[in-house]
Amino acid sequence: MSYYDILLKYKDLPFEKIFHGISAEEVARSIHSDAQDPARLLALLSPTAERLLEPMAQRAHALTLMHFGKTLQLYTPMYLSNYCENKCAYCGFNALNKMPRRTLTLEEVEKEAAFIASTGIEHLLILTGDSRAKSPLSYIKKCLEVLKKYFSSLSVEIYALTEEEYADLARSGVDGLTLYQETYDTGVYDRVHKSGPKKDFRFRLDAPERAAKSGMRSVNVGALLGLNDWRKEVFWVGLHAWYLQDRYGEVEIGVSLPRLRPHAGDFKEITQVNDRNMTQIIVALRLFLPRIGIALSTRESAQLRENLLPLGVTRMSAGSTTRVGGHTLGAPEGEDASQFEISDPRSVGEFKAMLVAKGYQPVLKDWMQI
Repeated sequence: MSYYDILLKYKDLPFEKIFHGISAEEVARSIHSDAQDPARLLALLSPTAERLLEPMAQRAHALTLMHFGKTLQLYTPMYLSNYCENKCAYCGFNALNKMPRRTLTLEEVEKEAAFIASTGIEHLLILTGDSRAKSPLSYIKKCLEVLKKYFSSLSVEIYALTEEEYADLARSGVDGLTLYQETYDTGVYDRVHKSGPKKDFRFRLDAPERAAKSGMRSVNVGALLGLNDWRKEVFWVGLHAWYLQDRYGEVEIGVSLPRLRPHAGDFKEITQVNDRNMTQIIVALRLFLPRIGIALSTRESAQLRENLLPLGVTRMSAGSTTRVGGHTLGAPEGEDASQFEISDPRSVGEFKAMLVAKGYQPVLKDWMQI
């Protein structure tokens, strides 16, 4: 059974009726249970569970300490290109948006890499827009040859690939994949992905499993919170991570929790996800999947990231920019070529100092290709 089959099995559940029919007693049992079944995740994500956030948070904190200790892995994103063939309503890189477009030269890649490496970061997340013409795999592999000189771990967040292509990247030095489904609701997906390669829902949905089969060390999934009812989306994210963790025990499975941020364009169909909702999402996922990695990016404010740190988060970005060459190349005057706005602008040094002050160990390197 594929994850698509599981999604079809649960997609037409009467979610509203189920969520509002869950009792406080069911939530209390779910908090202290170790069962991994869909009914328990539904209980932890329910409106009733929101009233029991304190005991949920206490157990999430205990589980996080048990499995990860007081450590936090740091990484930085690096944008290679912002050319995109997709017309995704919610994204600043939308092909219809009028913005400066560029693909870094190898010399610019090296300059950007040297700057990021000087901050102490060893884990790099490489990003591109969805354009095989402007950022083909041949170009990405040339960039990898440069980047391997500076970083011990290289992950990609690029367009969906075939299993053979993921294996090719793994042989070239990539050890991790991050790929958001954006929304697991096929109707919403079709509406917000107006055209382009990304419109193929199934090809994107199966991509994380293809990567897991290909030799990748880590695979990270997620939904873009704000496109649809967050409780449904996090339920499907949780089941997706559970499915992958169950089948690919040798692969580190993680989830990311990006929330819609201001960006170029005029997309207004945002479903609100507040800070209390974010807290419930993180503790629910930690309780349901105690060993899962949970990432929280600079989309979120400094205060919220610090507040959520003890409750299950294991990975955060620092010193981020969402612009191509954003660390070393200046932006055209009066124009913004960012994918979205960030909320936590702290440097790597400032972020490390905060972690140490709170008794946490910043982990800049926990993997090396041999």
